[in-house]
Amino acid sequence: MGPAGPTKKAILAGLRWTSLRLRLVVVFGAVALTAAVSASGIAYWLNREAVLTRTQDSALDSFKQEMQNRAAVLPLRPRQDDLRTTARQMAGDNTGDNVLLLGEDSEGKQIVGASDPDAFALKDVPDALRQAVNERQKVTSGNRYPYHLFWQRTERDGKPYLVGGTRITGGGPTGYLFKSLDQERADLNSLAWSLGIATGLALIGSALLAQAAATTVLRPVQRLGEAARRLGEGRLGTRLRVSGTDELADLSRTFNSAAESLQKRVADMSAREESSRRFVADMSHELRTPLTALTAVTEILEDEAENLDPMIAPAVTLVVSETRRLNELVENLMEVTRFDAGTARLVLDDVDVADQVTACIDARAWLDAVELDAERGTMARLDPRRLDVILANLIGNALKHGGSPVRVAVRTEGDELVIEVRDHGPGIPEDVLPHVFDRFYKASASRPRSEGSGLGLSIAMENAHIHGGDITARNVPDGGAMFVLRLPRDGSEAADRDADGDGAGGGGGAR
Repeated sequence: MGPAGPTKKAILAGLRWTSLRLRLVVVFGAVALTAAVSASGIAYWLNREAVLTRTQDSALDSFKQEMQNRAAVLPLRPRQDDLRTTARQMAGDNTGDNVLLLGEDSEGKQIVGASDPDAFALKDVPDALRQAVNERQKVTSGNRYPYHLFWQRTERDGKPYLVGGTRITGGGPTGYLFKSLDQERADLNSLAWSLGIATGLALIGSALLAQAAATTVLRPVQRLGEAARRLGEGRLGTRLRVSGTDELADLSRTFNSAAESLQKRVADMSAREESSRRFVADMSHELRTPLTALTAVTEILEDEAENLDPMIAPAVTLVVSETRRLNELVENLMEVTRFDAGTARLVLDDVDVADQVTACIDARAWLDAVELDAERGTMARLDPRRLDVILANLIGNALKHGGSPVRVAVRTEGDELVIEVRDHGPGIPEDVLPHVFDRFYKASASRPRSEGSGLGLSIAMENAHIHGGDITARNVPDGGAMFVLRLPRDGSEAADRDADGDGAGGGGGAR
């Protein structure tokens, strides 16, 4: 029962109108049907004309001969019995053939003799044919006879008939032939059925041929599509087996060449990226030792700032500030390096989110500038340190670039924890909004040396991603910007995924 699902899916996929296989079958079928119908139609028309013409000529020639041999020898004023007898003799034993003779008796009255009055009477002869037969033609060098043989095809009770007529020159009787064409129609219907069956067989054959052609053509295309999907999934060692010298073989060679080039480029880029990450990590690590010493010295200088010469104090203050900024930058670089290397891991704990936010604000002396809307007892299982980093960056960014008061609201939506950080500043420019989480991005090019490192929001986003969450930024209609942090209330799934080797990725910067 297992393979039935994929097999059925493959069949249904092959029957979609967007399927090249189905379109090939339809096109082949349409061409074959057009050709078969055209050939059958022409063959039917030619055979129909040949059959009808042959039957018609044979019947009219025989009727004309009988008129000369039998009707012409009748007396000028024949009796009705003579006409009837001659008509029966002219009709002979041919089933479906009837003859009607018209003459005048000794009193000048028209008399009619029919081989079968019930089957063929004078009323069955079309008026136009009677008029043509009785019309006397002018005798000239090109026309030696005043009367000619005329014919017409007609139907009676849904059956086809041939009606022919002529008259004897010199006052003899007028004769009409009424011949059934039902047998010819039956023969033509049989021919039509045969041609229809042949057309159907041609259509089936074309469908089978199209299927075979589609299989031959599409199998390499399907292999190419599957290889392209594997390549898109990151399996850069995917290659196609090349056979033949046709266009599909050239396409396979081109694909292999492109895949090989792509693999080489990706390998080169990965090597350069790894080298860059290693360089940043090594540089950050090497900077920590001298920075530790510098920090210790700056702390001493800061403590002695009041006793220093007023001319030297501003320089000492600058050194202390820049040393702290450099120390923060190094710490941020090391954190980013851990994210890029995929070595960042969650250390989960059950925390009261309201207490965690309060602790973050209190530790940075922001209590007077931040309004907190959080209900105690809102529990979540997450990494407290990383949540503190996220909150510190979001709230600090709002205080630095937004406007007071900054409001922090905590709520839950199902299994999701939502924390909103809103300021009342001018908001984020629309052209900057898509880039606020980019690394080292700053909204104004005129202040490249701001107090921030340009990595704060990037690190906040990375910490949200490693929890399986996200951060969004938008402007509030009545003024200010709002950052919304969404995290799963239970980060165990994200922690298990990280333990299996799935690192987080992303980027961002500060306003």
